[in-house]
Order: sequence, then structure tokens, then C-alpha cells
Amino acid sequence: MNGPLEGIRILDFTWALAGPFATMQFADLGAEVVKVEYPETHEKERGFGPYHDGISTFFFSPNRGKKGIAIDLKTPEGANLVKRLAREADVVAENFRPGTMDRLGVGFSALREVNPRLVYAALSGFGQTGPYSRMVAVDAVAQAMGGTMALNGEADGPPMRIGVSIGDMTAGLYLAIGILAALRARDVTGEGQLVDVSLMESQMALCENAIVRHSAFGEHPTRQGSRHPLVAPFGPFPTADGWIVIANVKEWELFAALIGRDDMAIDPRFATNRARLENIDALEPELVAALKGRTTDDWFGVLEPANACALGKVNTIADLFEDPHVAARGMLIDVPMPYGKPGSLKLPNSPLHLSGTPAVAGATMPEHGGDTNDVLARWLGMSAEEAGHLRRGGIVK
Repeated sequence: MNGPLEGIRILDFTWALAGPFATMQFADLGAEVVKVEYPETHEKERGFGPYHDGISTFFFSPNRGKKGIAIDLKTPEGANLVKRLAREADVVAENFRPGTMDRLGVGFSALREVNPRLVYAALSGFGQTGPYSRMVAVDAVAQAMGGTMALNGEADGPPMRIGVSIGDMTAGLYLAIGILAALRARDVTGEGQLVDVSLMESQMALCENAIVRHSAFGEHPTRQGSRHPLVAPFGPFPTADGWIVIANVKEWELFAALIGRDDMAIDPRFATNRARLENIDALEPELVAALKGRTTDDWFGVLEPANACALGKVNTIADLFEDPHVAARGMLIDVPMPYGKPGSLKLPNSPLHLSGTPAVAGATMPEHGGDTNDVLARWLGMSAEEAGHLRRGGIVK
């Protein structure tokens, strides 16, 4: 098999990051993902910069392995063509503002009429219903409204956006899970359904511990920097040449001895996890002073074999390109440039390691309208003459 989802067809209307990140998971796992774009789009309008050899790196990354067609959805002929394609699809995915696809005549209700087995996946800022449903949301808005931004940052600092687009990508992953669940339900019921996922609610789901603490104890969780509300020490500490994360110390006496601070093992302020939490402002400067005396690799050599705590290097992105574990696991792959351009760019591989039907990533991003003829012929049995007629009329590219 070309991946475990071989045979699944996805008609992909998603754009920006959250939706394409969701459908990329399916392309990696062997599904045929056909990205539908507007015919008049120019290459640089397909995504933000920076641009590499004229290609948006923002677009390149989450659209690998997909096919590309271009249809003018604002015309009756284009909408009719989408309905014909939807008859042959297993999934339609989109992340427009709620109601947009309905106004074009190709929303959930319209497509369900032509294909009752269709799974229609709609990703939006706040969901298809509710008082916020018409609001626009981007990653930072999702982090703010969903609670994660209030928990991120230093204790005495302002709310801070998490450094990766976790608002977009978490919602994308939840959309992928929802699609898989709906496809499984279709196996039982024979019917498709609407999958409604929002960026805000996906962020709320990540706040599970903070929410249950507020519910159970009336706490008001807020920013603590890299500290953990239940465990100490926890977080990054500077070394002689970088940073190392120390967490979940299992053997405090052994840990204290290994860092050359036997005195801390018998200090009542630090003897238990509860005591360390209560005296965190005294504990952390002592650990900083001890750990800055040696390099990160030195501390790894001392602490990792002893299994006294959880620890990890604070890798920069550049460090990941040199990390032997990343290389051994094949987590960076070369994806060729599109349009026959020379060279390739490295992207993260799929983190899903299936022993029998592995993910197959590595194909390039779709060319704009580059697969229109092929998709129309295979999905609809459309002749080159009919496709040419649609192209001359501006319906497809």
C-alpha cells in the first residue's frame, strides 16, 4: 500500500496553515489530496514569504504531497464541477468563514445531496454556530481566546504567544482526528457527516489541567514562565554553553550529589517536592549556580546514565539538523522544489511510525492547477476536449 489511507480521496479547499496542515496528514498517509485553488491566483499569492526561488516557503511546507487543480467557484459551471467531484470524494475539507461555501452553493447541505457518504470537514476560528462564529481568527487570536496565551510567558510579564503556530496546527490535528472518526462511523452507518472544529476550542482542549484545577479548587491558573504548578524543579537552566531542561527529579539525594551539591540533599527547604515548590525562589538560583559550571553535554554525560531526573537539551532549530537521533529516526526529509526547479528543501517528516503501512512523505507541493486534467480524467472520466472547453471559458486552469 502507498500508505494506510490509500484509496481515500480528499477534495481540499483549505488555505493558510490550519486546514492545509490537517490535509497534509492525509497526504503523508497515502490518501489522494486534491487542493482546489482559484484560477487567477499568482504563485506569490499562494502564501506568505520569505520566498525561495519564487516559491512561498509558508505554502511549501504544509502542502507537500498534494495534487493541484484550479476551479472558479464563483461561476455556476465551477460550482457544478465541484459537485461532480464531490460525488467521487470521500472527504471535502475547507476552512473559510462559516457560510462562505454555502453562498457558493457547495456547502455541506448541497454536497450531501449529491453524496450522502461524504465527510464534510469545516475548520473555522470559533465553529459553525455560536455568537463568535462569524468572527475572523488567526493563530494569535485563537491562543488568546482559547486560554493558552494567558498561561504562557513569565509570571511578571504580559501574555505571550507560543512561538509556533499552535493555534492553527492543534486545530488542524483535531480536524484530522475528526475526519478519521467520521470515516470510521461511515463504515458502520453508510453515511457521512459534518465535522465542525474550531481554533478556539482546540486551544481550550490543551488547557485541560488548568481548567480542572479551576473547576475543582477555584484556582486561577496564570503565567509561570517555564515553571510547573505541581513539580519542582522544572524547566530550562543555563549551562556553561547553552541550556538544559531538568524535570521530574525522582531521586533528589542522588540528583543533588551528581550536581555537586550534597548540602541541598539535606536542606529541609528542598527535601520534598512540596517543599521545593514552596521554596522555588530559593531553589532555582542554587541550581543555576551549580549547572552553569559545566557544559550541556557534560551534564548529559553525568545525569542521563543515573536516571535521576528527566532532562533534555534546549535544541535550536539549527541543532535539529545535526542531532543524531533526528537523523536516525529520519525526521528531516528532502522535498524537491516544484515546477522542475533545481534543489530541495528540508521539512519535518511525519512523526507517525507505522510498522506495516508507514507514512510516505516527500513529494513536492502541487503546482497551481498542475493536475487539473489528470484529476478530471481519473475522477470524472472527462475528456481532454471537455477539459479544454472549461479552460477556455476560465472555469478551470
